[in-house]
Amino acid sequence: MKKVETGADEELRREYEFGRPREMSSGVGMDWQELSAESHYQTAVQIERALLDGNYGEAEAGVKELIEALGRSEKRALKSQIVRLMTHIIKWQTQPDRRSYGWVASIYSAREEIADIQGEAPSLTNDVIRDMWDKCLRVAIREAEGEMSQKSPVSSLSWSDVFEEEYELK
Repeated sequence: MKKVETGADEELRREYEFGRPREMSSGVGMDWQELSAESHYQTAVQIERALLDGNYGEAEAGVKELIEALGRSEKRALKSQIVRLMTHIIKWQTQPDRRSYGWVASIYSAREEIADIQGEAPSLTNDVIRDMWDKCLRVAIREAEGEMSQKSPVSSLSWSDVFEEEYELK
């Protein structure tokens, strides 16, 4: 069988010299959840190590946790862009005299980022967005009020306000 060299091979060789990081104190298995929370790359390196050692059960556990961690990361990115988008729309609705091309650009940029995230992670559907809608709106209202240094009369946003309305300077 032909050995496949990967970019992590040299790093693995160096790490073998220094021992096995992040093993659980019981000596049984890797703490995949902690490791994946710290670094997706290091998690992948440790999975490769487990595979090279023939420890397929450990590698499988690592892959499962890495997939979950990546999903959580994508969901956080989606939430962040939704909050960004809602924040600018709240500011748009609250301060019509301060509207700018920058706000327009931010609104469309956030929409594009959301579409990109959904394209890369098809499990992050519009239903997922609807599930996080209220929480995102609460955060966006707080952020908008902080940025504007004033209370906003906006207490709700529709799907149309956020994803369909055309925003342009007149």
